Amino acid sequence: MIVPGSVDDVSGGLQAAGYLPGESTALVAYLAARLGKPVLVEGPAGVGKTELAKKLAEYLGRNLVRLQCYEGLDEAKALYEWNYRKQLLRIQAEAEGTGWQAVQDDIFGEEFLLTRPLLQAISSEEPVVLLIDEIDKTDQEFEAMLLELLSDFQITIPELGRVEARTMPVVLLTSNNSRELTEALKRRCLYLWLDYPDAERELEIVRMHAPELPETVARRLVEVVGMVRELDLKKPPSIAESIDWARALLLLGAEDIDQQMFRETMSIIVKHRTDLDTVAERVGVRLAA
Repeated sequence: MIVPGSVDDVSGGLQAAGYLPGESTALVAYLAARLGKPVLVEGPAGVGKTELAKKLAEYLGRNLVRLQCYEGLDEAKALYEWNYRKQLLRIQAEAEGTGWQAVQDDIFGEEFLLTRPLLQAISSEEPVVLLIDEIDKTDQEFEAMLLELLSDFQITIPELGRVEARTMPVVLLTSNNSRELTEALKRRCLYLWLDYPDAERELEIVRMHAPELPETVARRLVEVVGMVRELDLKKPPSIAESIDWARALLLLGAEDIDQQMFRETMSIIVKHRTDLDTVAERVGVRLAA
C-alpha cells in the first residue's frame, strides 16, 4: 500500500496508472489520502469521475469497493441485511423450551450478517478505496444515512451496536449534478469539480491511450469531438468515447477524419438516434466543406 508524500507523487502515480489528472485533481486526491476526508466529485457524465476512483485505488495499492447508486437504494442494499433463512434455521434447530432472549442473542451475530459495500469498506482489514457512484440518483434520506459514515467512519447496527472502521478508507462520492446535494453532506467532504478537458488536455489523453494514432488524426479527432460537444445533444461524447473512437480509427488505419469516415464511425461517440441526425447534419456538413 502506497502513502503519497506529495501532490506530485499522486500526479505521477495516477499518470502511471493511465489517468491524466489536472492540478486540482491531484491536489484533492492527495489531501483525501493524507487527511482521510471524503471527496465529492461533481461534473457532467463522462468526464472521468468514476475512472478517477478506479485509478486512485490502483495507484494506492488498495481494493476498490463500489456502491452504484440508483433511485430507491436503501440500507439493505448499501449497508447490510440479516440472513433471514439462516436465522430461521437456527431458531428451528434450538431445543424446545429455549427462551426467546437466548435465541435472540444467538441469531443476531456477525455470522448472520450479510455485508453490503458500505459495511464492507468499514470492516475491511486492509485499507480500501470506497466509491459511492452517482450519489445524486438517491434521495435526501439516503444522504442522511451516510452522514455517520462520512463524519466518523462508523456505522451503527441496532442489534450489534457501533461498528468502527478497522482501517481508514479513501472515500469518493460522484455526482452528475442532476440535483442539489444537501449542505450536511457537502460539509463533510472535500470538493472537486471535473469538466470536459480543453483541446490540448484531451489530446494528451488520446495520445496516452492510443499512442500509435497519427498526430494529424489525433488532433482532428479532438477538434471534431469539440464540435460535437458544442451541439445541444441528449448525451455529449465522454472522454472514454473519445478514447474508443481513437482506438477504432487506429484499427481502421484512418489517415484523416473526412466526411465519409466520420459518418461511418460517429456512432462510437454519439449514442442517441436523434443526436445522430443532428451531428450528421451539423458536423458532417462542416467536415465536407
